[in-house]
Amino acid sequence: MPTSRAAAPAPTVAQRAAAAHRLAAVTLLGFASGLPLALTGQAMQAWLSMEGLDVATIGFLSLVGIPYTFKFLWAPLMDRFELPLLGRRRGWLVLTQLALAGLLLLLAGTSPTGATRAFALLAVAVAFVSASQDVVIDAYRTDLLSAGERGLGSSLNVLGYRLAMILSGGVALIWTDPANAAHGGAWSWPAVYRLMAALMVGAALVSALLLPRLAAAARPQTVARHDLLGFAAVLAAVAAGYLVTDRALAPLLRGLIAGPGAGALAAKWADLAALLAGIAVTLPLAAWAARRARFETLLSGLASYFAQPGAAAFLAFIVFYKLGDAFAGSLMTPFLLKSMAFGPAEVGVVNKVLGLWLTIAGALVGGLLMLRLGLWLALLLFGVLQMASNLGFWWLAVAGKGQLAGLTIPAFDWGFVQLAQPTPVDGGLLLVIAAENLSGGMGTAAFVAFLMSLCNQRFTATQFALLSAFASVGRVWVGPLAGVLAEAIGWPAFFVVSTVAALPALAMLWWLRRPVRALEVDPKTAGATDD
Repeated sequence: MPTSRAAAPAPTVAQRAAAAHRLAAVTLLGFASGLPLALTGQAMQAWLSMEGLDVATIGFLSLVGIPYTFKFLWAPLMDRFELPLLGRRRGWLVLTQLALAGLLLLLAGTSPTGATRAFALLAVAVAFVSASQDVVIDAYRTDLLSAGERGLGSSLNVLGYRLAMILSGGVALIWTDPANAAHGGAWSWPAVYRLMAALMVGAALVSALLLPRLAAAARPQTVARHDLLGFAAVLAAVAAGYLVTDRALAPLLRGLIAGPGAGALAAKWADLAALLAGIAVTLPLAAWAARRARFETLLSGLASYFAQPGAAAFLAFIVFYKLGDAFAGSLMTPFLLKSMAFGPAEVGVVNKVLGLWLTIAGALVGGLLMLRLGLWLALLLFGVLQMASNLGFWWLAVAGKGQLAGLTIPAFDWGFVQLAQPTPVDGGLLLVIAAENLSGGMGTAAFVAFLMSLCNQRFTATQFALLSAFASVGRVWVGPLAGVLAEAIGWPAFFVVSTVAALPALAMLWWLRRPVRALEVDPKTAGATDD
């Protein structure tokens, strides 16, 4: 959010060079952050779709992103403890990036159809380490950038993040398109994942050797033993919740909902009910364990957040604001590839490459409009546009292909990516993806500004991890429900449901208009975070 600044002396050449170094660093870290996300999200969905897995199974495998919703539990440890040699932030960066490289190599060597359980567990591990890397990057950026650099630094971080998603989620689809068989044939998905592992090794080298060093900062004033025991207690509580769900709740609900001789779809509904029941048991148990074991850094950060008025209502709004988008986007790739029968290269060019550039454009336009609209009105207007964009997918599912004149992407060979033959692009697909990504980018600009305004600088890493974890709830948890719904009611009705799912957030935003508007004018809150 814009803030007034006093006039400052013109920076020297050395200061300009140091600022450029810092901004280049956050751009590269944004790239490192965005690369693994598609590899456990839509790129993985494309791999599974091309391997022939059914939509409901792909929906349940979207749960590999669960660690993104719980990263606030271990974020305090990354604030509290320092690894040797490279310092607190850069040490954790190098460790997480090398771990990501190793896990991606293992994932590349595992068959999603022949060893589905092992594949899913490795994907969860990738998501866990990726979420941990995000925690460190957020904290490093907070410590590195001055107050005047944070707006530009955040934009460049998003640029790097989106460029990485274009590579791992868009260019990868072009590489793996079976029709793109010139010059040695299409890539295999394992080859793509091995390349991404090599890029993460490169990111680790950059983090170790080229990132600006941080001035020594005071650690949280907590007892290390309490934090370690607290984290262990939370892990034990999560394990206990899983065992209760797996051994007791799941069999009970399968018997009540599915029963003997029930079809596969009824079994999926039973699995979904067991998942929700497990969450209802595990989260309160983990909270109780954290208090009993005195997980002080976590508890202090959470207490600081919940001390502000409307904290619980803000969390609920954070979950719901992107829910409609999450429903529509959770199975977009299998919808376009399997139901609409678009080609992988066509989807890769439009949805992953052009679409992500449109998201960047939408974010920039949204940021400019926010200067005039303010936070509350921007959230409301962009939320309405996000909701309306879901109806485009409903129209596509009902009308089918070929309703609007399209265009043809000519063949090209840029060395790192090529199209061996001209690729037709459906006009309806292009229109729907453009509307969805532009509105989504605008909504993201307002949403991130809202998250920034809620953080206390003393606990930025822990609190931003908490808020971003809640923000990812929709993206991660709607996958199983989306897969079951799509099979049960069909794609047109599914996209109507995704549109309706956006209404609760808009109603909450109207109800919260006074506290949200108060965030716009509170200088302490508005300048509390960098991200």
